[in-house]
Amino acid sequence: MTDVAPTHTTTDAATVGTGFTSARSGVIAPSGPAPVVAAPAGAQLKKLGWYLFLTLLALVILYPLYMSVMRALSDPAAYARAGNPPWPVEAEWDVFSRAWNGGNLSAATFWSFAMSAVITVTQVITAVLAAYAFVFLRFPFKKLLFVLFVATLMLPLEVTFVANSLTIRQWGWIDTLQGLVAPFLASALGTFLLRQGFLGIPNELREAAFLDGYGHFRFMTRIAVPLAAPVVASVGLLAFLSSWNQYLWPRVVTEQESHQTLQIALKRLAAQNIQQLNVGVAGAVLAALPIFALLIVFQRAIVRGLTAGAVKG
Repeated sequence: MTDVAPTHTTTDAATVGTGFTSARSGVIAPSGPAPVVAAPAGAQLKKLGWYLFLTLLALVILYPLYMSVMRALSDPAAYARAGNPPWPVEAEWDVFSRAWNGGNLSAATFWSFAMSAVITVTQVITAVLAAYAFVFLRFPFKKLLFVLFVATLMLPLEVTFVANSLTIRQWGWIDTLQGLVAPFLASALGTFLLRQGFLGIPNELREAAFLDGYGHFRFMTRIAVPLAAPVVASVGLLAFLSSWNQYLWPRVVTEQESHQTLQIALKRLAAQNIQQLNVGVAGAVLAALPIFALLIVFQRAIVRGLTAGAVKG
């Protein structure tokens, strides 16, 4: 009886993960690429539906801005007689230059930018310092102080309006930049948002940094703030938007026309052009352009910043 040696088929270890298999006979055959699973038709339809919904929502949101531009370009009387159509009627293409020059918007824009920039920088700095203290420092009544700090969000501007305006007048800060920004150098909302962002930093990272010789200031500037950069950006953007749109406070602490902000200049421009309403609308469109530019550039930072700390784990 003849013994027959059993045959074995083995896989060469060197070929594992390369897409090929090796038999003892020396023949190498490709195992073939992994099959690509196509998305189900239902998932594609759902994705298409979401795109259509978001497109319609964007059109609804942008429609008022579009109609404002059409109203600004049109002759007011002719546009009203035509029934306010979504296209310009007897277009006046120089209306934006007339609004810019007639309302002295260049000086007003300068003051608005200066006020908004100072408020934004100071609110970000104070919010970072306060939020860091509430998260990483230990001191008596920390939770109570944070509750009282956030409770100031319930106080409207009108509560402290009279006292602040009298103080600014006593200090001689009327028609000055410091008078415009003094009551807004800190923000409870910014502190709350940054505290939520700092709470997402692991304790192990802080302990490792302290073991490496990092003090509080170094840890805050080199680790905590960079990790919470989206929150910092959103706090700065919110501060800029709120200060840019202020009307009541600048109206009280400015008397000279050359020191008034953009919102007051727009009110004056509309009052001076009662018969030409499109000039006032054109000024409003010009004032809104920087805001739309900032929102487009920093929209991702806003979303990331406002959702930071919402989910932990």
